[in-house]
Amino acid sequence: MKNLLDIYSRKRRDISAIEKELEESVNNDHSLLRETSIHLLKAGGKRIRPVFVLLSGEFGNYQLQTMKNVAVPLELIHMASLVHDDVIDDANTRRGQLTVRSKWDNRIAMFTGDYIFARALGVITQIPNPKVHQIMSKAIVEMSIGEMEQIRFFFHSEQTIRDYLLRIRRKTALLIAISCQLGAMASGASDQVSTKLYNFGYNVGMAFQIRDDILDLIGTEKQIGKPPGSDVKQGNITLPVLLTLQDPVLKPMILTELDRIHKLDGQTDVSRFLEMIRGSAGIKEADRLSQLYIDKAISSLDSLPNIQAKKDLIEVAYFIGNRSY
Repeated sequence: MKNLLDIYSRKRRDISAIEKELEESVNNDHSLLRETSIHLLKAGGKRIRPVFVLLSGEFGNYQLQTMKNVAVPLELIHMASLVHDDVIDDANTRRGQLTVRSKWDNRIAMFTGDYIFARALGVITQIPNPKVHQIMSKAIVEMSIGEMEQIRFFFHSEQTIRDYLLRIRRKTALLIAISCQLGAMASGASDQVSTKLYNFGYNVGMAFQIRDDILDLIGTEKQIGKPPGSDVKQGNITLPVLLTLQDPVLKPMILTELDRIHKLDGQTDVSRFLEMIRGSAGIKEADRLSQLYIDKAISSLDSLPNIQAKKDLIEVAYFIGNRSY
């Protein structure tokens, strides 16, 4: 299994150009806005969305400047959503670094997120295609609904797996899907190609979030850059937990723990809860579903030209399905 750096190596120069453009796009005369935005940017990240834009652009007429004008706003939208997420979650660390809300405060974090969203909209206008703008703005609306739904379902143990899947579709999968779709569209690829790449991104995005939710339960703080069990502490009941609740033996114990964590507003040790989930079939079943999404993603590429970008997309998909960070 290649690691992400190996997969990205062919696009290293273009990714560096996007990194530089990201920094320039959040630069501002207002010193505090600049400082908070750069702090968020320097915390790093996998830059999965820009890479999907770049690889999808290879199915058409690849022009780096055009690709940058798609990749940068999509990554900015992702970054802005993380700042807002950290406020909702009361998160102190992300990727092993202090969050904006932790280093400054919640109000500064919210305005930083708003500013980064606005910068994303400014950059995307350089693509003279209203359909691209419509797709991106619709995705932001759906992401907002996904976030609201997540809050609505906090500590709601009776939610269904369908509720969960619809939520992560909005919260995560959609932005990855349109990263692939818009990369292809901006390069002039056909509607058929951009639709197939959208389907690839959607299925990869679903697998990405399921894997993220598994890692929150089984990973170490060093691996995932935040304390394990962060989701349940703030009431986010994810797929492995919902699957474990189907076990009639474990269900009453899990519900008792959830009730205790809820009453203490997440300010408690969750090691017993994690122990029960880790020892259940829920983790394996969630992982199986994640792999099914990866298989569907790869199948979406079957009829596309057998170019290097297609091979790279498959490698990224396999990485996402098996990642441990």
